[in-house]
Order: sequence, then C-alpha cells, then structure tokens
Amino acid sequence: MADTVAKMVKRHQRVAFMNTDKTGSSPKYERMTRFTSMKNSKGAKEYSRQYVDKESEDTDVVGYSPSIEYSFDRYTNTPVHDLIAEIHDGEKTGSDALVDIVVVDLFNETNGKYEARKRTYAVVPDADGDGTDALIYSGTLKAKSEIEEGTATLSEDGKTVTYTASVSATSE
Repeated sequence: MADTVAKMVKRHQRVAFMNTDKTGSSPKYERMTRFTSMKNSKGAKEYSRQYVDKESEDTDVVGYSPSIEYSFDRYTNTPVHDLIAEIHDGEKTGSDALVDIVVVDLFNETNGKYEARKRTYAVVPDADGDGTDALIYSGTLKAKSEIEEGTATLSEDGKTVTYTASVSATSE
C-alpha cells in the first residue's frame, strides 16, 4: 500500500540549476546556491468583463508573464554568480542577457528522476551593493520562452543536473 500521509514540501526541496556553458556546445546546469531569495511570480494576465445579466464580474486567465525575483550574496568561483554578475556589471542586453534555468522538484521522484521544468529567462538586474556584510546582487529573471516539462537526474554531489525534455515537449 502506498504512503498516503500528506507531507509538507520544504522550500529547499525545489531547487534551480542554471546553464553556465555559454559556448553552446553542451549545457552544464549548475545549482543556484547562496541565493537568499528566489520568489516565483506567475504574473497572470486576466480578462474581466461585466455581463448585463449578471450581478458579478467574470474573470478568465488569458496568459502569463512569469518572473523570478532573486537576491544573492556574491561569492567568487561560483559559476552561476559569475554569469549573473557578468550580465549585471557589464550591463549586457539582448541575447547576451539570457540564461536557461531548470527548476527541479526534489519531492517528486520516480526511478531516480525528478520532475523538472526548463525555461529561458532574461536577466533584469536591479541593484548591487546593498548590505554591509556581503556584496548583494538583486534583480528579476523574466520569462523569455515557453515552459518545457521534463525530468532531471542529479549528479552524485547534487551540484549539477542532467535535464531531459519529456517526449511531448520534444515532438511539438
């Protein structure tokens, strides 16, 4: 009999990995560590209208504008921090400011593979230098592509992930 007891999902069980290989040869998804904030916002777009035969308004969700607000304490020799800082400090634009991120749900595992979603984001820097103890970078990752569902396999040390798109995502 399967375990049917509800268990709380802890925040650390949803982790993100960024492709730090900008050469394009093969993705290297490295864990996004030392982030103090990674707040996901769906940014739902609504269509609301009032019909003459109804007392209340009707609302439908017609689209999304997803984004992730981030903040991290800057560490050297951390490829994800190095890449974001390069975009941030260099005031990069266009395709030079795009990153691929895979979000992995460690609480949803089947046969050693975890549920995962991949998307390309534009790095939109906000500020740096806030704080007196650490150099803090903050900004927003704004969706640039559609979401792609798949699975991820973690490396033994948990620092990298191999992402595989689901069959339906690759056949479109």
